[in-house]
Amino acid sequence: MSLSSARALWLAPPNHAMIREMPLDPRPADHLRVRTLYSAISKGTETLVYSGRVPESEYARMAAPFQAGQLPEPVRHGYANVGIVEKGPHDWPGRLVFCLFGHQSRFDIPIDAAVALPDDVPPARAVLAANLETAINALWDGPPRVGDRVTVVGAGVLGALVACLAADIPGVHVELVDINSDRQPLARALGVHFATPDTAAPARDVVFHASATEAGLNTAIGLAGTEAQITEMSWYGDKRPGIALGGAFHAKRLTLRATQVGTVAPSQAARWTHARRLALAVSLCNDPRLDALFNACDVVFDDLPAVMARLAEPGDRSLCQRVTYSEID
Repeated sequence: MSLSSARALWLAPPNHAMIREMPLDPRPADHLRVRTLYSAISKGTETLVYSGRVPESEYARMAAPFQAGQLPEPVRHGYANVGIVEKGPHDWPGRLVFCLFGHQSRFDIPIDAAVALPDDVPPARAVLAANLETAINALWDGPPRVGDRVTVVGAGVLGALVACLAADIPGVHVELVDINSDRQPLARALGVHFATPDTAAPARDVVFHASATEAGLNTAIGLAGTEAQITEMSWYGDKRPGIALGGAFHAKRLTLRATQVGTVAPSQAARWTHARRLALAVSLCNDPRLDALFNACDVVFDDLPAVMARLAEPGDRSLCQRVTYSEID
């Protein structure tokens, strides 16, 4: 492959993906040329795009930061990329960077869109920064306080990250809830308690929902204590979940709050830019507990079309699927 071209994963909904070779235009002076080392698939969002389950009304809002193409046509999606700068001004060449870019072997990006990795952040783990940014925003939207009893329903990557961050708040007890008991070792590795829905503790002070299922959302509502807030992290695409607003929902005066990474939480927006929030997320990747969130095996870039089909299967139990690019160049 020429250094003036790159290969990228394109999603062609519904249920098709391919790798395309793309030309690279001359690099603008205020851009970096980055060679990808690792990327990661954001399973919830990218499988919804792959499966063709994004409503037409959300095509624009669901676009990745550096997406090419536009739904419902094929798109280059994705937003978790770690690479090494090959070309750029000043002292940028040779630096490791995180970018909200898709699955592409080389690319050019504005300097202010790249976050240099701190020395204590391993590049292979830094692909979690995009999901960590979402988790940070969720914690700002539903902030646990010192000593709170916190429940997170849904032990996927996002739920696990929220649980991990919340557990570091003094006095906070975190319970990670999932229908599958095979998530118990993950909870143990993150330093939080695990429960299934039928054994979960009731009357919680703060509840987060991240399972993207109707049953999970209703479990979250049922576990919330009086005057508690349930922060909804899931995005359902074209699904219309039934929400249990009967029973004690009104008597307990519960609040159901949406959170989404596209905007900085209102409580922080006056002081925090997207860039500052992303830099924080990158810095938090220095935590070795987060290695428990990766699938046992990485996959190589050339296998991505088949990998997308596997991840989109309803019964797939993957966590964060990391992609390696070492065999491309």
